[in-house]
Amino acid sequence: MADQRQQHPRIPDVGVRWVPPPALTGFLVLLVAVFGVSYGIGSAVGPVAPGMRPGAVSGSDTGTDQQGGGGMDDMHSDGGR
Repeated sequence: MADQRQQHPRIPDVGVRWVPPPALTGFLVLLVAVFGVSYGIGSAVGPVAPGMRPGAVSGSDTGTDQQGGGGMDDMHSDGGR
């Protein structure tokens, strides 16, 4: 009976591929789908603000913050309450 318990040397599995877990695959598919739908909706809706163009800078807006004419610094200047 002791002869039947011989351990066979372990042979590495050369033909076995690594497969990602199904949860990871599902998450990646969901992530791609959400980004695809949001890109499609954003393309259909267009720019958020009227007159907004990619790379366009109007001349009147440049240098406003340096001159103190606007920006976040002037929002709460009501005497420091």
